[in-house]
Amino acid sequence: MRHILKLLILILLISCESKPPNQGKKIFTYNQESGISSLDPAFARDQANSWVINMLFNGLVSLDSNLKVIPAIAKSWTISEDGLTYVFNLRTDISFHSRDNHEQKRKLTASDVKFSLLRLIDKDVASPGAWVLNDKLLDSTKNQNNYSIIALNDSVVEILLKKPYSPFLQLLTMPYCSIVSEELVNKTGKGVRDNPIGTGPFKLRSWIEGETLILEKNESYFEKTKDGASLPLLDGVKIDFNSDKQTVFLKFLQGKYHVISGLDPSFKDLVMDKFGNIRDDIKTKMNVQTGPYLNTEYLGFQLSDAHLKSPFDKLEVRQAISYAINRDQMIRYLRSGLGNTHVSGLIPLGLPGHVNTEFYAYNPEKARILLKNAGFTNGKGMPEITLQTNPSYLDLCTYVQENLKQVGIRVKIDVLPGPTLRQLISKQESAFFRGSWIADYADAENYLSLFYSPNHAPNGPNYTHFNSKVVDHTIELANKAIKDNDRFEQYSKADSIAMLSCPVVVLFYDKVFRLVNPAVKDLPINAINMLDLKRVRL
Repeated sequence: MRHILKLLILILLISCESKPPNQGKKIFTYNQESGISSLDPAFARDQANSWVINMLFNGLVSLDSNLKVIPAIAKSWTISEDGLTYVFNLRTDISFHSRDNHEQKRKLTASDVKFSLLRLIDKDVASPGAWVLNDKLLDSTKNQNNYSIIALNDSVVEILLKKPYSPFLQLLTMPYCSIVSEELVNKTGKGVRDNPIGTGPFKLRSWIEGETLILEKNESYFEKTKDGASLPLLDGVKIDFNSDKQTVFLKFLQGKYHVISGLDPSFKDLVMDKFGNIRDDIKTKMNVQTGPYLNTEYLGFQLSDAHLKSPFDKLEVRQAISYAINRDQMIRYLRSGLGNTHVSGLIPLGLPGHVNTEFYAYNPEKARILLKNAGFTNGKGMPEITLQTNPSYLDLCTYVQENLKQVGIRVKIDVLPGPTLRQLISKQESAFFRGSWIADYADAENYLSLFYSPNHAPNGPNYTHFNSKVVDHTIELANKAIKDNDRFEQYSKADSIAMLSCPVVVLFYDKVFRLVNPAVKDLPINAINMLDLKRVRL
């Protein structure tokens, strides 16, 4: 049956036309199977939300394809010698979207910047991104105060930090830190979730939740090409929400979608051969983009007080699980070699601060010894454990299940919708889960935020509730360091110390993989896999 399906798809592939959809207008289309939960930057908690928020909004600064911080709303900035004061000079030609083309567009001012950043830490907003600025701004515990962020005039913003924080500019590139309209929130009373008035290259036209989201070109967008042409070059963007990956792949082959991000098991064998190379027949029908990806895939243990009686409370059990997994074989057979399995800490390859020493290389015999030391010889007496995952990673978790069975650990797999699983993890109701961390900003500190105790979920990304005064202190030393080399050394140290306690099992460091319709030109690729459509042509 599988061979028949394969043949049918290949026939489709050969016969399909690669014409862009929506003839007449340049509309970029893609599918987002996980759906989009909010268009409010304060809730840009995952890649699905971040991609569209990045099209609707701008921050003070942004990242180029090499992950270098570049101007956006701020045309320039200065940093005081003590690292405590940041002054941003804003562009004066930026306006917020208007839904009605006859409506007068309102200019963005420094007051909007101040409002947006303080809104992020407002407890009434309850943003999952509050951790980004919490404990960093001077007097940040006082919402809407006049001390941490000051609008010096309409085009100058001053931000005062409580203590030096070296990655601060990188942090401001996050979608969480996008600038919203103060007037929209305060005066009209309309929510940002489904009324996203931003300054980005596209504006919202319609959103039918669970079906489709349509963006249209912002005719007044402030950025230009090198030749002076107005951006964006597209007329719009259409996003579908189809959960059937095989259907999505077939529609891509028919030219109905312009990009697929990620290599799913449902169509992996149609794209890659058994050696991990792109199939020759595929190369002629689509373009393939690959590159480094600042994404660490892991298994997380819940270590909060509510789970003290769990077997995961024993360090030896957590370490045994990590030693029992054959990562090389997993990547070879399940991901066609897409991923680096020589794992050390949570900080991935490509970021300064990455730990060079490999932790928990495959060693099933050592796993058995650790289980014995924990009181579970050959797994006897250890209760069956439940590993929770979303459907996209069922094959990976099934592989882990089989590996752990070989050392005596019984595993039940619980498959949940992505949003449901994220909620359980955030509320400390998932004892053992499959997770991933895609860099929000290109600095090792972003990964260590998962180990920093003030970031305990639900108010931060420390989903495991790992707690170490030594790790906290080391991270704080790094963030105060003036010299980058000193900072990176402390990051590496903090990551190594945390890994000895094994709050997570690092599975592999990922790679960006995209299938792109040949009609698409100038689609950039970067190590955080942000979809940037400003300069894309069809």
